[in-house]
Amino acid sequence: MSSPTQGDRRHGRTQADQGASPAAPLAFPAGFRWGAATAAYQVEGAANEDGRGLSIWDTFCRTPGKVLGGDTGDVAVDHYHRFREDVALMADLGLNAYRFSVSWPRVQPSGSGPLNQAGVDFYRRLVDALLEAGIEPWPTLYHWDLPQALEDAGGWPERDTAYRFADYAALIHGELGDRVAQWMTINEPWCAAFLGYASGEHAPGRREPAASLRAAHHLMLGHGAAVQAMRARHPEHRLGAAVNLYAISPASEAEADLDAARRVDGMQNRLFLDPLLRGFYPEDVLADLDHLGFASAILDGDTEVINQPIDQLGVNYYSRFTVTGDPDVTAQAVSSPFSTVSPWVGSEHVGFVDGGRPVTGMGWEIDETGLHEVLTRLHREYPPVDLYITENGAGYDEAPNGDTPIHDEERIQYLDAHLRASHQAITGGVPLRGYFTWSLLDNFEWSWGYSKRFGLVHVDYTTQRRVPKDSARWYASVIRAGGLSERA
Repeated sequence: MSSPTQGDRRHGRTQADQGASPAAPLAFPAGFRWGAATAAYQVEGAANEDGRGLSIWDTFCRTPGKVLGGDTGDVAVDHYHRFREDVALMADLGLNAYRFSVSWPRVQPSGSGPLNQAGVDFYRRLVDALLEAGIEPWPTLYHWDLPQALEDAGGWPERDTAYRFADYAALIHGELGDRVAQWMTINEPWCAAFLGYASGEHAPGRREPAASLRAAHHLMLGHGAAVQAMRARHPEHRLGAAVNLYAISPASEAEADLDAARRVDGMQNRLFLDPLLRGFYPEDVLADLDHLGFASAILDGDTEVINQPIDQLGVNYYSRFTVTGDPDVTAQAVSSPFSTVSPWVGSEHVGFVDGGRPVTGMGWEIDETGLHEVLTRLHREYPPVDLYITENGAGYDEAPNGDTPIHDEERIQYLDAHLRASHQAITGGVPLRGYFTWSLLDNFEWSWGYSKRFGLVHVDYTTQRRVPKDSARWYASVIRAGGLSERA
């Protein structure tokens, strides 16, 4: 197996060379992973090539009114054909890690049975290109593109889907495990469960609260079963999952607002962190959900399976929530403009209020102190585990600009502030080992289609031309320095 360090040496650098530097007073530890992230359906395209099967997002995008502008991921940014160009961009930026997802329907079209070798070979080529460039591959096994055949059989609300996921994980791990040592199982199970099966604003677009809770549990069960299968094959590999966490603030000290904050924290954060890291679901959340029969989905032994020892936890952080339980307070949309149905199952009365902070083009409030709060809470309240920021970034409405780089100063300010919060957490003892910005490339942004751009690299969706933005050059300078300068 060609290690990332070996790859770095071929290019005349090591991870240690990219660590602390006199040019960076706010230096990150030597060996810190500087990365960027993408997801298969958002970047790959090639939706009908080389035996790829149908996913729930293929179906969802073709349902009128579900995706802004009727956009699809059929072509996306053509990473499937242009991955070598994209790896070269990563190398130019100085990335030493790349987080991507494996498309389940590309490698196992029906969600069960043998692997599709043509799909597997794509990931082999991608991994080989990364290693040759000295970039460590970080595959995520599930970033929301469930094979449509499994959804037709009931999807994640069905327990069998968890076992199908574990089988798929074991198979693809067997194919790539000779060259990949870092693995993430499930990405953002909250979104997959509650945006997909409660509010319906993500694929598969169902609005079934009780089913969404079963989906959440089976996503966790699938994670645990996958870790068991992968650990049996390569016990030395580093395994984990990525969860989207929020700092939660009550709108006031009123009892109704404090209860709203407890409820949202329970559904967003603790519903996933507690079984992953502690081996049980939080009692107050179970009580909140009792009327929906959630406990009946949890069979004897399930929490032990979910609570497999993991080596790392991915933290996806974008914003803070300020919430109220007062029905007389004017609240914002429950989660996005694409649904009037709350994804906060069992707490549909909770409102989300303006916290008075600046927002990104997504309307998400910018609050880097929330990232510090989330990281220090994990370190303080949960069993020890290495932490990685596996997504963090800002989406804006950036117009095409020819060959002229996008001057995205707002994104630079966002990333700078969140990296400073990360450094503060590290100096406070938090075992934060890496940072993956979202995203490497402008891409298909789920229900928003191509209307919002998160990339460090601008993509012309007509020509597929890639042009690094100012933020890309800024991030490259941070990586070269191994950290940040003091603020004037």
